[in-house]
Amino acid sequence: MADSFWDHLDELRSVLIRCVVAWLVCAVAMFCLREPLFAIIFAPSRPDFITYRLLEQLPSFNFQLSNFNSQFINTQLAAQFTTHMEVAAVAGLIVACPFLLWQLYGFVAPALYPNEKRAARRIIGFGTLLFAAGVALNYLIIFPFAFRFLASYQVQPEVVNQIALDSYVSTLLILSLIMGVLFEMPIVAWALGKAGILEAEWLKQYRKHALVALMIIAAVITPTGDAFTLMLVTLPLYLLYELSIRMIR
Repeated sequence: MADSFWDHLDELRSVLIRCVVAWLVCAVAMFCLREPLFAIIFAPSRPDFITYRLLEQLPSFNFQLSNFNSQFINTQLAAQFTTHMEVAAVAGLIVACPFLLWQLYGFVAPALYPNEKRAARRIIGFGTLLFAAGVALNYLIIFPFAFRFLASYQVQPEVVNQIALDSYVSTLLILSLIMGVLFEMPIVAWALGKAGILEAEWLKQYRKHALVALMIIAAVITPTGDAFTLMLVTLPLYLLYELSIRMIR
């Protein structure tokens, strides 16, 4: 006997409750791990960050990292505590993400055919990897260079940069989210292709336009002004565009 609408609604409620509980448990665990959590958060702001050290080995790059020291301030009474909670919530969501996806998949799987289940598992796995790759690119490349450029930029020598804690954290999280979403380009293209809205031939025809658009997006995301960083961001985005064409076929 088929389940009624209310049975499905009750099952959805159970799934959502399990997801929320898992998220809260992971968030509390991340909140307790304050020192290692914020060591990861603040690593891109430090001169000894791995990306800077690797690029220091290249003779054509001179970052003068020893002369760059960031200084953070807090101007609101509860800002450090609320920032701690915000970071713990996001970190908890990341840690709980595999469980959340599995729960949501388990809810919709009974309504799918076997081939649709296989496709759904592949899309979820591939989409998760793409999102993680986008976040990693931001953490290792985009944000460190953007932060170093913006934190050392001065309109006048008398204006000293002191970065607010919440500004630093929110910028890191927002840029990570933007890059994670941008890296979902092949998944979105595949879905639009399946719906008959997008065709591979159309994407091929506008390759050059897409490259220019991606370079503009990369320039907005990375306001460093150097061609090296711009190419580091543009290249993976363009490769994802080409992958989108292959996925639609």
